[in-house]
Amino acid sequence: MATEIDVALEGNTGAEEVAAAAVAETKKQAEPHKLERKWTFWFDNQSKPKQGEAWGTSLKRAYTFDTVEEFWCLYDQVFKPSKLPANADFHLFKAGIEPKWEDPECAHGGKWTITSSRKGGLDTMWLETLMALIGEQFDEADEICGVVASVRQRQDKLALWTKTATNEAAQMGIGRKWKEILDVSDKITYSFHDDSKRDRSAKARYNV
Repeated sequence: MATEIDVALEGNTGAEEVAAAAVAETKKQAEPHKLERKWTFWFDNQSKPKQGEAWGTSLKRAYTFDTVEEFWCLYDQVFKPSKLPANADFHLFKAGIEPKWEDPECAHGGKWTITSSRKGGLDTMWLETLMALIGEQFDEADEICGVVASVRQRQDKLALWTKTATNEAAQMGIGRKWKEILDVSDKITYSFHDDSKRDRSAKARYNV
């Protein structure tokens, strides 16, 4: 039987209400531990696109949080990639930044990308990345915009978005640290958003 959360995700509606209810219950039970900054979860269900619908119209802001307790409640109750239908995404971005190329904080940036064909692998990498972000584990934390978990039929992927694509030293530092956090040995690549706008299959600029 489908849970309220499953129904909300499948229908691309109600995720915000489910998250809010879960957090409200958690707030009653725990003394909050504040994070360094606020973060926002987003949800994008492209599994059933409407004809003629512009890109980005299915992207929904789900919940903004700033405590450890809220994070764990939201992750456990809602924001696990294994709950997503195919062709849907979860995003965690700094509050005030929209996960779009057009956002001023993202416009001159790019992204590191890791793929996973192992069942359950995306959940693990997503959680490790979320904890690293909210725990401020990156030396170049101010360069990071957020992370996107994408469920796809052939291969799931995780993308770490950053602000200044041309700052090679910062991007290489972020890439190396991310590989260390995820304990992966395969090469990961960095692409510029400007390149991707012109050509979806544009070559990567950096790799580690």
